[in-house]
Formats: sequence, structure tokens, C-alpha cells
Amino acid sequence: MNTSSQTETDSVGGFTISDLARDFGVTLRTLRFYESRGLIAPARSGLTRIYSGRDRARLALILKGKQLGFTLVEIRAMLANEEKKGGEAGAASVGGLQLSREQVIEQLDMLRAQRIEIESAIAELEASAARFDKG
Repeated sequence: MNTSSQTETDSVGGFTISDLARDFGVTLRTLRFYESRGLIAPARSGLTRIYSGRDRARLALILKGKQLGFTLVEIRAMLANEEKKGGEAGAASVGGLQLSREQVIEQLDMLRAQRIEIESAIAELEASAARFDKG
């Protein structure tokens, strides 16, 4: 993108797809995928996607949700609740996502089960690697 076009984008408070990809450490493909799923909705200027501050904030929440192990379907529901206004009574903010106690407990249980599976796989692979070292 040329400098005058970049300045024009910044002056209207927008971000290009390259800006967001760089700032959040994701690929252009990831951003296009989230757009195709309706999670973010950039405006268009010709063929250029222009992301708003709202899109940027939503992307931060999407990525936090993914980091916490939630599916995109679950994240979409959380974002929809946010838009209805501030989530539910009794919800706690976790990285900006409004989560109910039940969601937090469920996610913890799921992540702990995954950790056990991962630790078991690591132990099995370490044993195999050790056999290579002896041979």
C-alpha cells in the first residue's frame, strides 16, 4: 500500500488487512476466514478491506476466545451476547470475553482433559525418542 493511501486509511480510523495481520500476528487467510464466517465485517474501498475499530476489538476477542480453547461457534455466541449489551448478569470478563461461571468451569474441565491427553502423548513420544538415542 502506498503512503498516501495508508495516510487516507489512518485518517478515517480504518485498518487494512495487512495492518491487522501484522498487529495481531495472524495471516491474511485467517482474517478472510473470520470475515467469511461473519465474525468481522470490514467495509470495502474498491477491492481493499477497511477494518473499523469495532472490527479490531472483535478480532482481539476472537483471538482471546481461541486462545482459551473456545470454538468459533461459541465465540460467535459470546460476541452476540456482547452486542445485546455487556453479556449476562453473573458473567465475568476473561480477557474481555463475558463468560458465565458454567462456561468457565466447562472450559477448564475440557482444557484439563486435553492437557492429560497431551502429557500422555508427550511421554509416549519421549519414550520412543529415547529408544532412538540408544540405538
